[in-house]
Amino acid sequence: MSAAQSLPILMYHQITPAPDRVFRKYAITPSEFAEQMSWIAGHGFVPIHLDDAFGDPSGPLPAKPIVITFDDGFQDCFDYAIPVLTSHAFTATFFVVAGLAGKRSEWLPAERGVEYDLMGWDSIRTLADLGFECGAHSMTHPRLARLSPDEQDRELGDSRRTIEDQIGRAVRHVAYPFGSFNAAVRDAADRCGYLTGCTVAPGIATLADDPLTLDRIPVNGTDPPLAFTAQLRQIPAWRVAGHRALDTCRNLLARL
Repeated sequence: MSAAQSLPILMYHQITPAPDRVFRKYAITPSEFAEQMSWIAGHGFVPIHLDDAFGDPSGPLPAKPIVITFDDGFQDCFDYAIPVLTSHAFTATFFVVAGLAGKRSEWLPAERGVEYDLMGWDSIRTLADLGFECGAHSMTHPRLARLSPDEQDRELGDSRRTIEDQIGRAVRHVAYPFGSFNAAVRDAADRCGYLTGCTVAPGIATLADDPLTLDRIPVNGTDPPLAFTAQLRQIPAWRVAGHRALDTCRNLLARL
């Protein structure tokens, strides 16, 4: 895989059979998720870990790699996404809010008026034991760009150490909550020892990117059905023509 070759990173949040209307943008039903994973399998994509792409790969990467990520660590992702992923022998990366494991999504009532169960440590350890990659999503899900450097270090550093202590494996990847990100947050992630940092900026990442500012492809429950496949078709010769290929795709869809 050349340094400029594309690496699409899908961003999911919630997989649930009963999405709440106010959270529908971030919620995919299990049947929708299953259809998307079947499409990936049928079109030759091979899900990999972020470690495989940006760490020390044990061998060459597949011709069409893809990274599947889940933010927040909702329990229903464990309940409904894992069976679909394992049926395809797919891997994925789960970013968990370390300080709220086994509790509720305390940041959501003020944002959306809803609250959901989060995976506890038993579930998170099971993910790791099954071969899924576990990453950090801070301690409490704050807007990191609004915090002081010391607070940023606590949110990012403590979450990494907490997860490592619980699962007995290295944690080298972080997703920035709310997409709240700037140069200071990037530097804090670097200080805290993260190898990669996932943003919510829409786009298709490449190995030539700064690994602590990776774009992702948001998979939204409110998108038209064709959006998912159209986004992944915007990779001519599996190279990125530009970081805003996703915007071009969406403009085309809007004209249909």
